[in-house]
Amino acid sequence: MTESVTISYLEMHNPNELLLKPCNDPDFTIKEAEIKQWQINKCFYQAVGGDWRWRDRLGWTDAEWMQYAEADNLRTFIAYKGGTPAGYYELQKTEDRAVEIKCLGLLPKFIGKGYGRELIRHAIRSGWDWDARRVWLNTCTNDHPNALRTYLATGLKLYKQEQKCSK
Repeated sequence: MTESVTISYLEMHNPNELLLKPCNDPDFTIKEAEIKQWQINKCFYQAVGGDWRWRDRLGWTDAEWMQYAEADNLRTFIAYKGGTPAGYYELQKTEDRAVEIKCLGLLPKFIGKGYGRELIRHAIRSGWDWDARRVWLNTCTNDHPNALRTYLATGLKLYKQEQKCSK
């Protein structure tokens, strides 16, 4: 079955455009996974993306996962609620200092509790802290229904949309 998917591209060019305030839940924390382990990225990609039909990396070999996740230009951050992993995001920096939020999402038990707003706020802030000249991401109609609205509420600006057919 073929379906049409709308992909939305969003960006921010100035850290002062970030609108969201930090989360006030002291039990919700986000930390960088400073020791790179590709297995963590693979696990989160599958666990977080399963409900949203993330498929792009499902066919990757272990070597491809290692090359991607352990690259110098990729950083992984893990969210915790009360010490339990709750979600993650990945940042990838290009030579021209654009930082893309490659993946971002929560595990199913943590969706709908307001943590997604903190996750995206933290990801954008971390992108700027990584000496970005631009922070950007894309989302699609297969992602959480509130994803685009939440991203726009952070101050990210929509700069392009396109339709694609997916199987």
